[in-house]
Amino acid sequence: MTDALNLLWDRPAGPARATLLLAHGAGVPMDSPFMARMAALLAARGVTVARFEFAYMARRREEGVKAPPDRAPKLLDRFRAARAAVAEQAAGPLWVGGKSMGGRMATLLLAAPDPAVAGAVVFGYPFHPPGKPERTRLDHFPDLTGPLLICQGERDPFGRREEVEGYRLSDPVTLHWAFDGDHDLKPRQRSGSDHEANLTAAADRAAAFMDGSVFP
Repeated sequence: MTDALNLLWDRPAGPARATLLLAHGAGVPMDSPFMARMAALLAARGVTVARFEFAYMARRREEGVKAPPDRAPKLLDRFRAARAAVAEQAAGPLWVGGKSMGGRMATLLLAAPDPAVAGAVVFGYPFHPPGKPERTRLDHFPDLTGPLLICQGERDPFGRREEVEGYRLSDPVTLHWAFDGDHDLKPRQRSGSDHEANLTAAADRAAAFMDGSVFP
């Protein structure tokens, strides 16, 4: 049962400028509030979004038993299966992406040659485990085969702005900073901003990036 690959589609009202295959984070499913809102915002900007679940999360949904994420090879196999399924229905260039862990898996796919994938978009990249900045997850970045956009909260415990700006990231990487944002791009109330503004700005940036548009 968990081998079945169920996709959630968000499609634009008009022609699609690109298709994004979007993976969830380690602890939340494909229909979490963040995933649902970001998919809707991107669809409103002309991007077709297909969401899927890794097998461990599908088991959790079916059986009600909380299971830890599978190891990276199994996660990547599931991502590749979803990519193959979505490629048959993709409109425009096919991009891969995800939230947190799902985004990291997308970058690992982008580090392996795949002419079907145009690039990757990540929301909240887990640059390192919280509280362990020495354990960076960047070894594969020099091998990226296409453009990568990372939309990151400025105070994300998985990679704060002051930490990330000290990294020597490879040329294909572009960073978009969510003002005062946490791992979900959510700012503190006292910041004067709000979550919707940060999500909207990230969706604007991601849609333009996938379209190849110049962004100020």
